Amino acid sequence: METTIYHIIIAILIFNFLLERLLDLLNASYMGRAIPSELTGLYDQQEYEKQQAYQRCNTRFSLLTSTFSLLMLLVFLGLNGFAWLNSLTAQISDNLILQPLIFFGILLFAQDLISIPFEFYQTFVIEERFGFNKTSVRLFILDKLKGWLLLTIIGGLVLFLISWCYYRTTDMFWIYAWLLMAGISLFFTMFYSQLIVPLFNRQTELEDGELKSAIEDFARKVNFPLKDIYVLDGSKRSTKANAYFTGLGSKKRIVLFDTLINDLTTPEVVAVLAHEIGHYKKKHTLQALVISIAQMGIMFYLLSLFLGQAVFSRALGVDEAVFHVGLVAFFLLYSPISLLTGLIMNSWSRRNEYQADAFAGKNFSGEALCNALKKISINHLSNLTPHPAYVFFHYSHPSLHQRLLALQCKQY
Repeated sequence: METTIYHIIIAILIFNFLLERLLDLLNASYMGRAIPSELTGLYDQQEYEKQQAYQRCNTRFSLLTSTFSLLMLLVFLGLNGFAWLNSLTAQISDNLILQPLIFFGILLFAQDLISIPFEFYQTFVIEERFGFNKTSVRLFILDKLKGWLLLTIIGGLVLFLISWCYYRTTDMFWIYAWLLMAGISLFFTMFYSQLIVPLFNRQTELEDGELKSAIEDFARKVNFPLKDIYVLDGSKRSTKANAYFTGLGSKKRIVLFDTLINDLTTPEVVAVLAHEIGHYKKKHTLQALVISIAQMGIMFYLLSLFLGQAVFSRALGVDEAVFHVGLVAFFLLYSPISLLTGLIMNSWSRRNEYQADAFAGKNFSGEALCNALKKISINHLSNLTPHPAYVFFHYSHPSLHQRLLALQCKQY
């Protein structure tokens, strides 16, 4: 049985790889197609050639990194690497609750070290070549060190608590772990911007002026309880622009990247925020949180069925049921379910984006939002002709063409 499970794991890994490569191939086949009339003139010829080159470069780089990752994992599996790492972990500590921390600590740290050259190349060669990168080597290193520190503290604490739940309450493990992760998700939804973001970026309150007044006027118009508007110094890492809405209840916060403010006019920035407020008004954020917590509950229930079965650990070369080895086997086997739920969530998210766009168009200005979306796409060198299959599998937002068509078809 364990041999069959091992072969299923290998098949899943190869299937996922081939599916991603097929989608990349389909997407690449749409390069150079006629640009839809609604997007004509968005890029001049030089910029369009630059966008095409950027897309080709990222596609080739994705092929390289994914092939390398697959080969590394297949070799590690073939050499019983998880069994070897489990033996090393047992030699370091015989404490069952500490062993998962050591096991995943070594595994994730080694994986991240191996990925550093690829991340460095992505940032300082590809993004630099196309004019996006603003990150210094010093900042890159500091970000990496801070990321490791956060993973050690937060990730280690979460794994410790989940391990403790398993060994102390085996029969009820999935319920306690679910409640724990639901609480953590709620906490970070409310406080992520206040606790985590400042470790990497500086956030300052939006200064009084035309933009702030326009945002406040719109918020009053749609009865949005606006409290905090912050500007994030995203320009110290990239020229790409963004904005987001975070928090629940009285902890709601709007965050604008400084690049967004620099690239867009005041009406266009307000239109982008009107879109984000539309998500709030349509309760998309709350719905996403509830769905995420429900998915966690299902996942932990399925996990509880796995962990006590030695056959899953034996599939990875370990003779008896081991908590952390069972976790690895579970997540390798869970990926088809994750793919399916991801497709459903992407479809749901795209529907929500249309609704938020419609809210912004109805309550503020569809034209301003269209202009904002066009500028953001230009500044990101976005693909104007993505393959429908690629959009279906990967896009949480509709393509620019789809969004513009929907906005222009509405009568406001």
